[in-house]
Amino acid sequence: MATGPRRHEDWAYDVHAVLHRSVPDPRGWLRLDGDRTRTDRHTVPAYPFDPPDPSELTDRLYPLEPEAAVAALAVMAEEWQAEPAPVRSRPDRAAVLADARTLLDRYGPTARHWTNATAAAHDPAPDFVTAGLQGTASHSFLTPAYLGGLDLFDDLGLIAVNDDEVGVFWSIGAY
Repeated sequence: MATGPRRHEDWAYDVHAVLHRSVPDPRGWLRLDGDRTRTDRHTVPAYPFDPPDPSELTDRLYPLEPEAAVAALAVMAEEWQAEPAPVRSRPDRAAVLADARTLLDRYGPTARHWTNATAAAHDPAPDFVTAGLQGTASHSFLTPAYLGGLDLFDDLGLIAVNDDEVGVFWSIGAY
């Protein structure tokens, strides 16, 4: 997860900058980036991403209603393979959803949300909690490169856009 400044009328350029880690958090908040020191970034600068050009980025995204965005973010707490307790069956389901809502509150009540999940192609309010990660197909934003013995196979992304910031949240399955 990372946030960047909104500098362009077409926010896809701002999302692209966040995916490439070329902009700081506009509020100066700490960014946790486990891939920052990976040598794979010399080969694939946006590792683990290989995002399309900004002019094509929105072709792989679909709008979401705010509560569907909360649900999408909540299921990112699941593991991609052999999830022992999907969000839908956890006793702390309400707390997981509340945490997701808190994260998205940063972007305010007028934020717009987008996902790469194809379930949102014809419905801006898919039930991500019921589907879970393994039941959610998407347009991939990941590099196809097999680097460092890690095979990236699935992803679910959520983008929040307001007048000042873009937030990028991503869950990546690998083995």
